[in-house]
Amino acid sequence: MFLSVFDVFKIGIGPSSSHTMGPMSAANRFLDLILSDEWPRPSHAAVAAIKVSLHGSLAHTGIGHGTGRAVILGLMGERPDVVDPDRMDAIIEEVERTGRISPPGHPGYLFQPKPDLVFDKKVPLPGHANGMSFSAFDRDGRLLLKRIYYSIGGGFVVTDTELEAMRAAKNKPAGIKVSYPFATAEQMLDMAARSGLTIAQMKRANEECSISREELDAGLDRIWAAMNACIDRGLSQDGIMPGGLKVRRRARAIHDKLQDEWRSNKTNPLLANDWLSVYAMAVNEENAAGGRVVTSPTNGAAGVVPATIRYYLQFHDDADQEGIRDYLLTAAAIGGIIKHNASISGAEVGCQGEVGSASAMAAAGLAAVMGGTPEQIENAAEIALEHHLGMTCDPVAGLVQVPCIERNALGAVKAVTAASLALKGDGKHFVPLDACIETMRQTGVDMNEKYKETSTGGLAVNMVEC
Repeated sequence: MFLSVFDVFKIGIGPSSSHTMGPMSAANRFLDLILSDEWPRPSHAAVAAIKVSLHGSLAHTGIGHGTGRAVILGLMGERPDVVDPDRMDAIIEEVERTGRISPPGHPGYLFQPKPDLVFDKKVPLPGHANGMSFSAFDRDGRLLLKRIYYSIGGGFVVTDTELEAMRAAKNKPAGIKVSYPFATAEQMLDMAARSGLTIAQMKRANEECSISREELDAGLDRIWAAMNACIDRGLSQDGIMPGGLKVRRRARAIHDKLQDEWRSNKTNPLLANDWLSVYAMAVNEENAAGGRVVTSPTNGAAGVVPATIRYYLQFHDDADQEGIRDYLLTAAAIGGIIKHNASISGAEVGCQGEVGSASAMAAAGLAAVMGGTPEQIENAAEIALEHHLGMTCDPVAGLVQVPCIERNALGAVKAVTAASLALKGDGKHFVPLDACIETMRQTGVDMNEKYKETSTGGLAVNMVEC
C-alpha cells in the first residue's frame, strides 16, 4: 500500500475537498476523456453539449459546498491547484450568460447551468455517497458518452470501475514498489523496528522510489508554504463569510488580542491553546470563503495540521524546516493508513474521518518532531483518533462553517494533548491504532446517513428549528 504525501496533502480551493475539489477534478477528467481515444466515438459524431447530475451527499449539500460552481469551473478547464479564486465569479458569470463552456483545446460545448446541472436528491448512485454523472451529446441530442465519478474524500476522484477495482485490490500488493510497503500501523512499527529507521525516514525512502530527494523536499516546502500563506491570509481578513448564515470571521480579532498579550507579557495559562485555535480557525475561515487551502487530509479538516506546525515553530526552540518535512512525512504515513483501512470522507464515515483523521495525523507529526519513538508516534495518533470516534458530519445549511471551523480548533488542541501524553509514556498502550481505525470504519458504516454530510440531521436540523 502506497499513498504519496502529495496525495494526502493537495493544494486546492475551499470549501470542500470532496464537494468542491473532487467535482472540479471530475469535470477535468471528463474533458480529457472527450479528447481521448478511450471511448468508441461514432463516425461523423461530435460532442456538442454536456450535462451533469449530482447525487447523494453532493446533491444534498452541494449548493452550500459550491459543488455546482466547481463543476462549471472544471468544465471551463480550471483545475483546483491553479485556479485563481479572484477570477472564479467572472468565469461562472460568463457561462451563465452565454450558455456555453469553452475549455482550452476544445471547440466549446452547450451547457446551461440551470437545466444541465441537476441536483438529484432522490436517486443516489450505488458506489459512494458522493456520486456524479457526466454525459456528452451530439447536436441532435443523442448520448455519445457517459461516465460516473465518485469523490471519495480528500480531493480523490475515481470512476465507478476504478472504485470497484480499488475495493477488489484492497489487500493486494500496490502497483508501485516501495522500500517499506506498510499497509497497517502494526506493519509500520515492525518495519521501523527491523530497519532502525523513523517513520519519516521510511516514508521518505518510499517517496524517493519515484522522485528525487530534491523534488521531494521542494514539494514538501511548497505544501507548507501554501499552508502557512493560508494561515496568514486568514489572520488578515475579517467580515461575513459567504453562504447566508452570516457567520462572522473571528480569527483576526482573536489574533490581535493574542498579539497584545504577547507583547505585554501577560500571564495566560491557555496561551498555547489560544494560538493553536486561532491558527486553525484562520485556515478554515479561508476555506469557508473559497480560498486557497491544502487538503489535510480534507478541506473540512484543513486547519488542524497547519495549526500544529505553526505551534511547533512558535513554541519549540529547535524547530526548523527539516522538522517540518519530517512532520509532513510522518503525518502522511498515518493518513495513508487511515484512508487505506477506513475513510477520510465525511460523507462516508462522518467527521471522525475528517477532523479525527487530521488530529491523528497532526499528533503523529508533532510527536515525531519532538523526538518520539515510532511506538510513541503510533500511540499519539491512536489517542487523537480515539477521542473523535463517533463524531458526525452535520454542517448547518451544508456550509463548511458551523460546527466545522471550531472543530478544527479543538482537533488541533487534541492533537497536541495526544502527542504530549504519548511522549510521557514508553509507547505501550492498550488500544492499537489499527483497532481504533477499524472501529472508526465500523462506526461509519453503522452511522445513520443523516449524520454523514447530508445536512438532514444533528446541528444542521436542530440549529434551524431552534
